Formats: sequence, structure tokens, C-alpha cells
Amino acid sequence: MSPTHDHIEQLRNRRDEVRARLAEVGDLRPGSLVERYRRCGKPNCHCASEAAQGHGPTWSLTREVSGKTVTTIIPAVAVEETRKQIAEYKRFRALAKEMVDTSEQLCDARLDAPDAASNEAAKKGGSKRTSRRKSSRRSTHL
Repeated sequence: MSPTHDHIEQLRNRRDEVRARLAEVGDLRPGSLVERYRRCGKPNCHCASEAAQGHGPTWSLTREVSGKTVTTIIPAVAVEETRKQIAEYKRFRALAKEMVDTSEQLCDARLDAPDAASNEAAKKGGSKRTSRRKSSRRSTHL
């Protein structure tokens, strides 16, 4: 069963909607935000007891770069903004996947619709007539 013109049009509309949502993507960053507590090692400090949580929290952003784990310390005042950037990155990834999937479906639908390509060419003003050579390849001058 070949795709209908309506199906192709629906896919185009979906692709255009995803493209518009991609244009709205704000600041983004990949990685995971981790809250950490540490013990300082001083025997008389409050963190030395077993029940103590330790000093902190300190915040680290961990991500992979060229196969290696990279950690960046995030100041406490920037934690909420960093969370928003990570969420925006995840939204971007989902939109990019949706764009690829939709585009692939659209390309397949165009291949499956035999008259779709000729209809698009006709809309663009394409000609069915082939062009003729105006001169021969070899020069007639000696």
C-alpha cells in the first residue's frame, strides 16, 4: 500500500513542528549533577563521627568527553540553573531523535509514493523533455 498525499503532508507538518520546537531550545549542557559530602580527616571535627554526614554539599557535574570522565565543580548558587541546562539537553536529545525519525519516515513515504516525485517536479516546473546537444564534441576546424 503506497502512502497517500495526506500521510506525506502529515509527516511534513510533524517535521516542521519539531523543527520549530528545536529552534526554541535554550542553554544546555550534558552530564549528571551529583551532590557530595566529604570528611576532612581532622579527628576532632564533627564529620569524624560515624553518624555524621560530612562537610558539604559540594556539587559536581560529571560527563564524558572523548571517552574520559570529566568532572566540573558547580557553585551552590548555580545548581538550579545547571539542573535546567541538563533538562534542556535531555529535551534537545529527544527532539533531535524525533526529528530524525520523522524525517526518515517522510523520506521512506516519498520513495513509496511513485507519483509523489513526479507531482513535486511538476509543481516546480520541471520539464519531461530531454535537452539536445547543440554542437558536436569534435571541432570541425582543421
